[in-house]
Amino acid sequence: MPPADVPDDVLTTPFTDHLLRNARADRPAFTCRTFPGPTDHTLTWPQVLARVRGVARELRRVTRPGDRVAIVARQDLGYVLAFLGTLYAGRVAVPLSVPAGRTGRARIESAFADATPAACLTSAEFRDQVPPATVLVLEDIEDDDAEPPAAVAMTDPAYLQYTSGSTRRPAGAVISHRALVASCWQTTRCYHAGASTPLAGWVPFFHDMGLVLLIGTPVFLGSRSVFFTPMEFVRDPLRWIRLLAELPGVVSAAPDFAFGLAAEAVSGLEAVDLSQVNALLNGSEPVRADTVEAFAAAFARFGLPRAAQKPAYGLAEATVFVTSAGDEGPTITAFDGEPRVSVGRPYGQRIRVVDQEIQVAGPNVADGYWGRDDVLAPGGWLRTGDLGFVHDGQLYVTGRLKDLIIVDGRNHHPQDIEATVEAAHPSVRRAAAFGVRDGRGEGVAVVAGCTAPDASVETAVRRAVSAGHDLPLRALWLVRPGEVPRTSSGKVSRAAARERWWGENGRHD
Repeated sequence: MPPADVPDDVLTTPFTDHLLRNARADRPAFTCRTFPGPTDHTLTWPQVLARVRGVARELRRVTRPGDRVAIVARQDLGYVLAFLGTLYAGRVAVPLSVPAGRTGRARIESAFADATPAACLTSAEFRDQVPPATVLVLEDIEDDDAEPPAAVAMTDPAYLQYTSGSTRRPAGAVISHRALVASCWQTTRCYHAGASTPLAGWVPFFHDMGLVLLIGTPVFLGSRSVFFTPMEFVRDPLRWIRLLAELPGVVSAAPDFAFGLAAEAVSGLEAVDLSQVNALLNGSEPVRADTVEAFAAAFARFGLPRAAQKPAYGLAEATVFVTSAGDEGPTITAFDGEPRVSVGRPYGQRIRVVDQEIQVAGPNVADGYWGRDDVLAPGGWLRTGDLGFVHDGQLYVTGRLKDLIIVDGRNHHPQDIEATVEAAHPSVRRAAAFGVRDGRGEGVAVVAGCTAPDASVETAVRRAVSAGHDLPLRALWLVRPGEVPRTSSGKVSRAAARERWWGENGRHD
């Protein structure tokens, strides 16, 4: 599957050069939308540069080149300035979430212990909640009109992208300046995006998809980014749809579950025009055929082109982008009677499948994990740990290598079992399936969110899995819908589900 190569001039132009170029024109750059309202807070490109220079000045005062700088801030304009200011100063950014809840605090502490940041850029409300470091409060930093950008090599680290931890403890993928611009180019080439293409959404900035699409790509293109917080999406999924209708030619992205939530909420949508939506990337977690169809059906009457949906595949270790559907939109193909959604073709990188494992090579691949000596991409090929195959030139992802369940010598992909469980009864929501081992050998266990758990639901689920996969469930837990563990990016965390409901020596009730 040979794609076009990323041009040399892209790979040799520092990311901050794009920021300097953009500041020559007084155009809107980043807009943070808040609720209720909505109310838009916008910075133009010259304003962005002045504030980025202020951040860089303060960082140079308390850190040295190569130091890591943690970003623990609200998803607002301050986060954008913190990330860009860190790169402008020639330091290594560590984008993180806010310290909300036990899981959020644990992730931050883990990242701090791994990256050992010399400073932390944070919102005023979190100044006393971050681990020990030199704390710089974003609201206190004044603009600067003269601070120059750092001279960096394209191979220097730009930031550490901590993985979501769906199968293991989060690790910091080292993303170089070269990998960042390569990923931005790959994204824009796939979706025919230019300076007039708005980028919009709510995916968190500490996640690779949100960081590259909503901060990196607008700088690379000189286009506009409009965003709000993930929590505001959860409160009303139609806020995302209304935003898309406001921005002709928009490119946006979200995980599969978000498309499902928006489709379920469509009855509350007033008349809007979605006919000019350019691309909606569906990635970050397995793309389901029923989600694609439900979303297309829900918004067709508002003019949304079916081809606007772009099932995609990426991972932190590849900066984010690997493959995507193109102008043709979603392709759904039945294999052994089961519908699977293609995640498209590569743009500016190469893929291959070796022993069912997807491997990626290209300038967007991370250099390794921070603080580790192991080679991330031996021979230039990144082993993704994801399973898949190529059919008619398109990639299909079938599961995770570490999640693969082997019972009596047969391979079972957990997402197939999860789909069966979720279709077994109307009260079942998202499920997590994982392999277990006890005195009877290998087996399968499931944790499923359920709105009305009772014996009839359990019977329906067990029968469906037995009939569809010839597997008796070793254990089944029906829990409240919000209790099925997820990673920071919204993926079902099978590892966390196994750890919580199944111990090393057997079942833990």
